[in-house]
Amino acid sequence: QVQLVESGGGLVQPGGSLRLSCAASGFTSSDYPMRWYRQTPGKERELVASINSVGWHTNYADSVKGRFTISRDNAKSRVYLQMNSLKPEDTAVYFCNAWVGLHNYWGQGTQVTVSS
Repeated sequence: QVQLVESGGGLVQPGGSLRLSCAASGFTSSDYPMRWYRQTPGKERELVASINSVGWHTNYADSVKGRFTISRDNAKSRVYLQMNSLKPEDTAVYFCNAWVGLHNYWGQGTQVTVSS
């Protein structure tokens, strides 16, 4: 079955960096766009970044432009989110996402906390 497994979250000081990873299995991930979302308690899930199937077209939320970079390694069925110049407002649970056929799949999420 389709699985998305995130890793790489943690506690980081403001201005620091983290690299999130999403391992995809159960489908040919290289055929599909992939996305990263984030969510904080009491708020709706927010689209952070997206990447097309071959990795040359990306989009970002205004709040992360210039600081975050989404990429993918289709040979490894992985999608990454490099997060630099992190701010306290980036604190959230980050989710990997893919629409496969008629279904919308999510990973379990990885917590990112930006605090001094």
